[in-house]
Amino acid sequence: ELQDLPREVFAADPTSARQAPNTEVLYRCRKCRRALFRSSSILSHTEGSGPAAFAHKRVTGSAQLCSDGREKCTSYFTEPVQWMEPALLGVMEGQLLCPKCASKLGSFSWRGEQCSCGRWVTPAFQIHKSRVDEVRTLPAGNFQAAKT
Repeated sequence: ELQDLPREVFAADPTSARQAPNTEVLYRCRKCRRALFRSSSILSHTEGSGPAAFAHKRVTGSAQLCSDGREKCTSYFTEPVQWMEPALLGVMEGQLLCPKCASKLGSFSWRGEQCSCGRWVTPAFQIHKSRVDEVRTLPAGNFQAAKT
């Protein structure tokens, strides 16, 4: 069992990391608005085979994913962020809860989880897109003060 993880395993918590404003997207809890992770923490994965990957679950033709052109991946897979550390220590899998309001954001598994597109991601720190909001910063350059 893991009782202590090296600090370099975790991405910086956006609430504690003091960085200059940049063009990176910030993701916040939809319920309490606490900053959770930045776009640089998102791990990309190649798209899986879609409904065929879920044949073992007997997905019917009417339940085909993305037949209407929507996004296949309904979650973000991230690297572990510092606020996740208490939940990760000593267990192989579990829920990821917002550190401020304790609402469920997703789940984690050191063994991996299957994305909605069908691809397996290992290890998996999965945050559901429906539980977070994207916050994009606007460039503040070239604005002039109003003359009075």
